[in-house]
Amino acid sequence: MSEQQEDQSLLYFNREISLLEFTSRVLSQATFDSIPLLERLNYLCISCSNLDEFYEIRVAGLLQLAKVDSAIMSSEGLTVAQQLALIKIRAHEMVAEQYRVLNVLLPQLASENVHFLKRVDWSEKQHQWLSDYFFQHLRPILTPVGLDSAHPFPRILNKSLNFIISLSGKDAFGRNSERAILQAPRSLPRIIQLPQDETGSGDYDFVFLTSIIHEFVNDLFHGMTVVGCHQFRVTRNSDFFVDEEATDDLMNAMKGELALRNYGDEVRLEIDTNCPELTVDFLMARFDLTADRLFLAEGPVNIVRLQQIYKLIDRPDLKFPKYTPKVPAKLSIKKNYFDVLRKHDILLHHPFDSFVPVVEFLRQAAKDPDVVAIKQTLYRTGAKSPIVEALVNAARTGKEVTVVIELRARFDEQDNIDLANRLQKEAVHVVYGVVGYKTHAKMCLVLRREDKTFRYYMHMGTGNYHPQTACLYTDYGLFTSDPKLGEDIQRVFVQLTSLGKVAKLHKLLQSPFTLHKGVLDRIDKEISYAESGRKGHIIFKVNSLVEEKIIQALYKASQAGVKVQLIVRGVCCLKPGIPGISENIEVRSIIGRFLEHTRVYAFRNKGEYEVLASSADFMVRNMFSRVEISFPITSKVLHDRVLKDLDCYLNDDTQAWILQSDGRYQQAVPVDASKPRSAQVELMNKLTK
Repeated sequence: MSEQQEDQSLLYFNREISLLEFTSRVLSQATFDSIPLLERLNYLCISCSNLDEFYEIRVAGLLQLAKVDSAIMSSEGLTVAQQLALIKIRAHEMVAEQYRVLNVLLPQLASENVHFLKRVDWSEKQHQWLSDYFFQHLRPILTPVGLDSAHPFPRILNKSLNFIISLSGKDAFGRNSERAILQAPRSLPRIIQLPQDETGSGDYDFVFLTSIIHEFVNDLFHGMTVVGCHQFRVTRNSDFFVDEEATDDLMNAMKGELALRNYGDEVRLEIDTNCPELTVDFLMARFDLTADRLFLAEGPVNIVRLQQIYKLIDRPDLKFPKYTPKVPAKLSIKKNYFDVLRKHDILLHHPFDSFVPVVEFLRQAAKDPDVVAIKQTLYRTGAKSPIVEALVNAARTGKEVTVVIELRARFDEQDNIDLANRLQKEAVHVVYGVVGYKTHAKMCLVLRREDKTFRYYMHMGTGNYHPQTACLYTDYGLFTSDPKLGEDIQRVFVQLTSLGKVAKLHKLLQSPFTLHKGVLDRIDKEISYAESGRKGHIIFKVNSLVEEKIIQALYKASQAGVKVQLIVRGVCCLKPGIPGISENIEVRSIIGRFLEHTRVYAFRNKGEYEVLASSADFMVRNMFSRVEISFPITSKVLHDRVLKDLDCYLNDDTQAWILQSDGRYQQAVPVDASKPRSAQVELMNKLTK
């Protein structure tokens, strides 16, 4: 390692390894006996899904980079090859742990009468029912492809379930094909629940699709003998690039790219561990993969498929206790929201607070005869969203409705294309934001005629306008009628929908223009306060901390004596606890029932904290290649509430993981074993009372 690499490695953690460590913390939840059994299975599945995306996007990106310039180094001074070598070690360790956990959970589920039946365990009745199921529902749509000069190796869909089958004997034409490929159509369920009345099965007896195909695969090759049948799965590069400068129709260009997503370059092969070495080598050569991207599965090649049983099993005792989000009294459904917001700002903290008021705000705006215009950003919103229905109804009543849809929201591209088409048919003005910049800001603006003038009402959030994820992710949403904030949001919408220079904003910080500099300036102020003998204090709660200048500024703050407390759910490239550099920095990650998603920046100033919420994490893309906003929480009551929420997270000693200077995360231990503290539990209890 060169001297420059060594210096860099002392200051930064590798982003990719940090992301894998987050997935490892999620996986660890599946090992805790204190968590209900089906929730543990769910955490396991989430960790597998995260690893899928890691290979589809992050590893795929590194492999592409290696083709362009393998000498490029990351922030901490590692070449692409060095990063891939570290990823190989950590990812293989994680996959081994995932299957170890799975093989612990399955017997525990069986003890609760939730069974995944192997072929050797099928009763005669079950075998007969499954045989009928195969011949009636599977065989008609299964199409095995024998491999010979007339039948080349088929195109394998990204993350699809496939079988490589070894054969002996001759077919009807006298051909002696040694191998065949069978692709399981995506329309087929991956797990089948056995009916009690026809099979004598228990309430929750399941069989994997793979088991059924293995049992009856001989019937697909009449007159030949199946020597071996092994499931495999290929992960492909799922990122894509659209040259926005070179196209005059972004939607059509994206449609073309989406059609190719399932056939990107191969980045990983998973195959069952019993597959013969010759067959493994055959597949590796076919997909042009090296040994570091081969994973042998001690079970089903796609553990994620197990997630579907959660809804099939009606066992509240195996799940988290049901929690019903509350609607703040000031926003009960009988209230006129505009009357309320003229007097008060309202802060929602999802999922502890219900998402219903966000939908109701738009519904009331759609029906109110004094509302003349609605402007909204949509990044991810769900296939059947009440938000969209409210916007459609507003347009139908003659209101001017403008929606900025981000077509490039990863893995939601097709949904957003469909959404854009639907809204355009309803006479909604639809725009796709700014060329080269994803619109990630979460904001809604309502213009209402009052007393011969106009007044702005708005909602700004840290998360998407998505009712389903609002039940699973923690996010803040602010309702306000602050006229200065209204002018700011109006100016941002004008930037997104028209042409012109950047207008100065009163209260908002905005990427890619003022947010990065605004954060750095505030850190500098804390440094100057500390250097003048005052107390400096910074609290950031974000999902990721990667951007180097912000990290460097935090190191400088630590050296000046500023207390820096960071709550970073996922990737963190900053190293805490480095002597002389970051002794005053603590980094913690909260992994709990809900996915932590709020972004909050708090600065002590001269004792009167400034609190801002934001749609932006501290990543290069958020600062410089996305449209983001950060908005102040100025109401004294709400300002204090956010600080108290942050205090809950900073004192969590149950679901917190503390980042060590060597990159390991150490789970916090309760100060008082009889009174453990969990931020999410405290917030649920607080808002339930």
